Amino acid sequence: MTDSFIDAASLAERLLALPPRPLLVGLTGSVAVGKTWLAEAIATALPPGNRVAIVSTDGFLMPNAVLEARGLVLRKGFPESYDADTMIGTLAALRTGAAAVPVHSHVTYDIDPALTRSVGPADIVIVEGLGLSGFPDGRSARAALDLLIYLDADPADIESWYVRRFLGLWRAGADDPTSFYHRFSQLAEADVEALARSTWDRINLPNLTGHIQRARETADIVLHKAADHRLVLIKS
Repeated sequence: MTDSFIDAASLAERLLALPPRPLLVGLTGSVAVGKTWLAEAIATALPPGNRVAIVSTDGFLMPNAVLEARGLVLRKGFPESYDADTMIGTLAALRTGAAAVPVHSHVTYDIDPALTRSVGPADIVIVEGLGLSGFPDGRSARAALDLLIYLDADPADIESWYVRRFLGLWRAGADDPTSFYHRFSQLAEADVEALARSTWDRINLPNLTGHIQRARETADIVLHKAADHRLVLIKS
């Protein structure tokens, strides 16, 4: 059987055909699988005149100080590290109009109140990131979404993308004391790569297999991202 390839423009066309407005679309998958890239590609492909907003679920992570107090620093990105009330409440607000959306800084690797932004009203809201597979108390942000897209890939490919991203952030933070990655600036590149692979094995892969992949079961659209970054439609 021939692979059914799909691109961002085709996905945008599918969204345009769906009611209601605003349309809340979830986009989830592993760390480093390319969720942000795909969300931005879909938004760019939508015709002018459509009010589009992208919301990252990273903004709904608990601040680092809270995670540290609760012993969850090494569980960041797992279901219990999210502020479920804020995520669910914000999505409800976006359903009816505008909302203040918290932002997670990838420089400081923490919630930055100064970056909080006003989002909406919008015709289409793309909610991309983790935290869409359900919270420990049984609630789920999935119930607030009209459509859920799951972006899948071979774990070996995702690990490669994760390590590449980690090294890029490490290089960018070498001369920036405010960067989370600056603390690793004195390490050799081989040691940083080893650290990235260890983080993948100990944290990101278990989160993927134990939690994130659950969202694939309830997703309306499942895509597989190949090693060459082409998208294959698995479920629609």
